[in-house]
Amino acid sequence: MPSTTPAKPPGRPRAGLNDTVFAATLSTVQRLGYARATVERIAAEAGVAKSTVYRRWPSKGELIVDCLLDAFGPAPLTGSGRAELLISTIHWIADKISEPGVGDAFAGVFSDAVSDPGLREILSTRLQDPYRLALQEALGEPEHRVLFFIDVVVGVLLHRMGMTGEPMVDADVEALVEMVLPHFLKGREGDAV
Repeated sequence: MPSTTPAKPPGRPRAGLNDTVFAATLSTVQRLGYARATVERIAAEAGVAKSTVYRRWPSKGELIVDCLLDAFGPAPLTGSGRAELLISTIHWIADKISEPGVGDAFAGVFSDAVSDPGLREILSTRLQDPYRLALQEALGEPEHRVLFFIDVVVGVLLHRMGMTGEPMVDADVEALVEMVLPHFLKGREGDAV
């Protein structure tokens, strides 16, 4: 009597492939630096064929963006008021950028996007927009103010990584909060808080 159990697809099981490739991506970027962390090296670290990676992510930039989305996860928009929400968001971004490989990957893909309009579009729509929209909704702020907040905070944190190779220390993150908070606590278009 023929078996009614469906045949398993050939090859290696795909459950957990994203997690494996993302871990290998961050590990490779941390160990070798962004430029030397090629898709071939990431695939080797993950123990998969380069073609397996390229089937899911047509470019290194797209792989890095999805890896960063996974590393950052959803924005933990916490706090009982605007100040607490802004403070927790700044700390969350700083903490994520300081995780092994994450800041290096973020700075590298950001740098590549400067001269790659396609990658810039991917960064904008897939990485930045979900967080921008969540912040706009939580804060009740227009797009241009939330984009400025993201530019200032992420820009400062990535600049520090680029200049020192290290994430910003806690005391400097607190100074960043003190500098940024007064501007963003002001009401829209100069209204009182």
